[in-house]
Amino acid sequence: MAKTLEQSFERLEQIIEQMEKSDTTLDQSFKMYQEGMKLIESCNTQLDKVEKQIIVLSGDGEQEDE
Repeated sequence: MAKTLEQSFERLEQIIEQMEKSDTTLDQSFKMYQEGMKLIESCNTQLDKVEKQIIVLSGDGEQEDE
């Protein structure tokens, strides 16, 4: 099941907190890093889809001023 952006960000926060603990082993850190990178990739994909939908909804295909 795909995670929502909110769930992904929450999990990323948990990963960061765990990695900052001094008792985290190198192996654990590497596994969490890999998971985090997959989550970031998923977030970027979801954000890109939303951005494209906003462009379509804006009508002329030009991005609105930020």
